[in-house]
Amino acid sequence: LAQVFRPGCCCAQCAPTCTRLESLASATMAPTDFSQFDMTYYTKSALAGGICCGFTHGAVCPVDVVKTRIQLEPQKYNKGMVGGFRQVISEEGAMALSTGLGATAVGYFIQGWFKFGGVEFFKIKAAAAMGEKKAWENRTAIYLGAAAGAEFIADIFLCPLEACRIRSVSDPGYAASLPGVAARLVKEEGVVRGFYSGFGPILFKQIPYTMAKFAVQGRAAEAMYGSMGKTPADCGAVLNTGVSLGSGVIAGVVSAIISHPADTLLSKMNKAGAGGDGSIPQRMMNITKETGVVKLCTQGLGARCVMIGTLTALQFGIFDTVMRTLGA
Repeated sequence: LAQVFRPGCCCAQCAPTCTRLESLASATMAPTDFSQFDMTYYTKSALAGGICCGFTHGAVCPVDVVKTRIQLEPQKYNKGMVGGFRQVISEEGAMALSTGLGATAVGYFIQGWFKFGGVEFFKIKAAAAMGEKKAWENRTAIYLGAAAGAEFIADIFLCPLEACRIRSVSDPGYAASLPGVAARLVKEEGVVRGFYSGFGPILFKQIPYTMAKFAVQGRAAEAMYGSMGKTPADCGAVLNTGVSLGSGVIAGVVSAIISHPADTLLSKMNKAGAGGDGSIPQRMMNITKETGVVKLCTQGLGARCVMIGTLTALQFGIFDTVMRTLGA
């Protein structure tokens, strides 16, 4: 049954597949051997997750740079995403679009390791504990719970690197390298304020994003296969990958809209001097008051929908491809 919930398709991109739906409902299928999902399987899942997240977030780094600039300096970058690209390139050169690339690639590889590996671990354990029929009937709840738990753990490791990335983008002259940015942040602001000022916003951003990402993608893929009257077993690798990509775009746009206010708040929290000198919650309140709820929800939203829609689609496609390559 755990294969039924693999990210990237409605139930699985390998046999046995969606035909389990009817047999699960009638409880006639043979019990799943959960012992096959051992530490090797979870390690493969984590590695595939790290590869897909590190690669995709690194690939869309230029979009992330422009999106962050729009969020942090809306008065200056007020010509939309395309206009933002032109401004950054004309003022700072094309290489400015790669600002924070190191922090992005490393941070999201680590995050992907714990997120995808964690989702696999939590959902398999939940399915084993609940029983196959009940697990299938409650698969959306399992998606949501597994995604929330895995993302919380992943964000503990992601937050320091995201703080370094945002500081690099907001102040390109802050330091010449990722280690340099990290060292200066710790020296000037300490570990907690320097690395974890954005921990609250990153949780508010990433947990709803990840919950929507896995749940919406799973349901969207189900609908796609249902509309074709086929299961993944009936389709070739190209069509299955196409479903993964298409459902990933839908999931990415939905999750981007849901999590965007917290993403804007996170960007502003990691800008030097933002929100004053009070506690982290007080700074968050100050920024919210200064910015306004509407702007928190809309500044940079177009760029983020493009970025998240693209990378989410690629993540599911790459994850399934790596998992098949690894024989998982």
